Amino acid sequence: MVSLDKAVVARYKHGKKNFEILVDPELAYQIRSEGKGEVEPALAADEIFTNASKGEKATDGDLMTAFSSTDVVEIAERIIKEGEVQLTAAQRRKKVEEKRKMVIDQIARISINPQTKTPHTPTRIEIAMTEAKVHIDPFKRVDELVNETVKAIRPIIPIKIEETEIAIKIPAAYTARVYELKGNYSVIKEEWQGDGSFVAVVKIPAGMRDELFSFLNHITKGDVQTKIVK
Repeated sequence: MVSLDKAVVARYKHGKKNFEILVDPELAYQIRSEGKGEVEPALAADEIFTNASKGEKATDGDLMTAFSSTDVVEIAERIIKEGEVQLTAAQRRKKVEEKRKMVIDQIARISINPQTKTPHTPTRIEIAMTEAKVHIDPFKRVDELVNETVKAIRPIIPIKIEETEIAIKIPAAYTARVYELKGNYSVIKEEWQGDGSFVAVVKIPAGMRDELFSFLNHITKGDVQTKIVK
């Protein structure tokens, strides 16, 4: 459990009442933005407050009304994921810069200039983001921020995310790692063959094609069949 002196407030508003918990900012951030980690280690106190600074605790009645539960961990998870997690100015600045870099790198990987059919450089994307005054919410997922950013910079630079569909066949000896494929890429069709092999069609941004091939070769030791179908 994190110490109180390092904790920040996470707040959830229901009607006219605030519900607050004291949390580790790093662990709460991971839970909120990345879906990683357990809630209990992130708590600095096993209490739900209506005003944490004054030590005013929420009643069981208030908790039942707002959350239909009095379980601290269950409620804390909702507060972290659905409420507002306070960060210090330095923490927020660091998280924004980290997420901004991830967005830029992702756009550079998956987009092209439709006029030249070539990728945009990270520098060009960053300049366009500055011109478009793109706001990065450190608690949003990267894919969500990428969509928002592409929409914002489209009036500034010609940009397109081309998608491609690739048919793959993974031999039975390596199908134990199919879950990794599904976890990292969009599988739009799949079928298990009589010999135990797995065939599928994966839809990805065209700029990620080499990454997909590298991933497939890694999990199958090169024993994979692929074909670009679209």
